[in-house]
Amino acid sequence: MLAASSLQAAFTAAGNAYAAAHPDSTVTFGFDASSGLRAKLEEGAAADLFASADVANAQRLIVDGLAIGPVRPFAGNGLAIVVPRDNPAHIETPADLARPGVRLVSAGDGVPITSYATQLIDDLAGQVGYPPGYAALVAANVVSREDNVAAVVAKVGLGEGDAGIVYGTDAQASSRVKRIPIPAAVKVSVTYAAVVVKSSRQPEAARAFLSFLASSPGQAILARYGFVTP
Repeated sequence: MLAASSLQAAFTAAGNAYAAAHPDSTVTFGFDASSGLRAKLEEGAAADLFASADVANAQRLIVDGLAIGPVRPFAGNGLAIVVPRDNPAHIETPADLARPGVRLVSAGDGVPITSYATQLIDDLAGQVGYPPGYAALVAANVVSREDNVAAVVAKVGLGEGDAGIVYGTDAQASSRVKRIPIPAAVKVSVTYAAVVVKSSRQPEAARAFLSFLASSPGQAILARYGFVTP
């Protein structure tokens, strides 16, 4: 199964629980940015299930005839602005992301976190007290673009950037970063969705695991890692 990098800890736990309840099953995963995994499937990579950090990448596989619909949302998430624990750039509010000299770590184009982060910045730009041209100023502060959200968290945690926008679950899981509060009026919802890969040799097993994720035990495991009901 191929899954978004932000799902690694939760899916590893869910896979272990599923395998324990189904001794004849073997659950293996590959994790990376959803867009990168979709590209691998388009190039012929073998997988039974594709779990994306958005709906768009999963839906695109259906449109291209590479997955069996419909798309099934199975978890939700939120966003977090993170800085290193010692916060050397003294970032206190999201408005500080537009300050000259702030080093912002982002993900690459097409990676779901990038789309969600862009929506967050656009929404913040409309808040009272934020500088004119806020979104453009923030974009100008991007110093690196990483392959996936896990790499963004790692780089900020190591102090190789002053801030990054990541999923709430990634912020929760890392002891090397801390959150900067986001105004309550600004909220970007994140939806994770999965599809069965059309070339799967075990489509029924893929559907069974997806059903497990949607069940009470599966949702409890996801909740333990900070995910919410979609």
